[in-house]
Amino acid sequence: MKFTKMHGCGNDYIYVNGFEEKIEDEAKASILVSDRHFGIGADGLIIIKPSDTADFEMVMYNADGSRGAMCGNGIRCVAKYVYDNKLTDKKSISVESMGAVKYIDVLVENGKVVSARVDMGKPILKAEKIPVVTDKEKAVNEKIVVDGTEYIMTCVSMGNPHAVVFTDIPVKDFPLEKIGPMFENHSVFPDRVNTEFVNVKDRNNLDMRVWERGSGETLACGTGTCATVVAAVLNGYVNHDVTVHLLGGDLEISWSGNEQDSVFMTGPATTVFSGEIDL
Repeated sequence: MKFTKMHGCGNDYIYVNGFEEKIEDEAKASILVSDRHFGIGADGLIIIKPSDTADFEMVMYNADGSRGAMCGNGIRCVAKYVYDNKLTDKKSISVESMGAVKYIDVLVENGKVVSARVDMGKPILKAEKIPVVTDKEKAVNEKIVVDGTEYIMTCVSMGNPHAVVFTDIPVKDFPLEKIGPMFENHSVFPDRVNTEFVNVKDRNNLDMRVWERGSGETLACGTGTCATVVAAVLNGYVNHDVTVHLLGGDLEISWSGNEQDSVFMTGPATTVFSGEIDL
């Protein structure tokens, strides 16, 4: 199988041209290629396929073989892949993922995409649609007890579920490896959850680490970054244009604060290398 490894702020995936490559067991392939010791090493597998409703379809799998609904860093890399490999000459590209269509504008330098701005769609705040179990319509400033400690979370879906926790503990010192899995598999999240632990630096800057369901800690999470800014705006911590500082780099997020408005994400997309692997 021919592949290209790419990353957005260190959130790395293996990308496959599904127009040319046919994978018999995609979930199994994701587990194999994602393994950082016996495979290529990645947070998951993304296959680019034809779409009936958009320019392309993004089929995304996590490192554990589970299907992912959306990946903000991944979709920027999809846009770079299809432009750089001349699958399209458009600089405004639509990409479908599990039925949802996102729109990406790419910035091109010397014939290659260097960054992209993605319309990530409207945030979903209704608890039952995220989903999160609560007796409230929205889980904003919601208490949750994890490992005997009470946390305050705000839950947002950007096509996948997120629990955003603002903490005074510097995120670099937060015990993410211990607490992350406990959030992911907590009983109040029927479909598991991605969890962001966040420090508010000022009205325009946030520091964030993320535990992704099915992948563990990643260096960045696009949907999680969007969910974090939505949660920060809802709680009155930030303005509407925010830089989020992640382990793998920075993402620029804009949201008006109106539930009916889209969240916009701007960030880099980078090709690491291409190769072939026997499945």
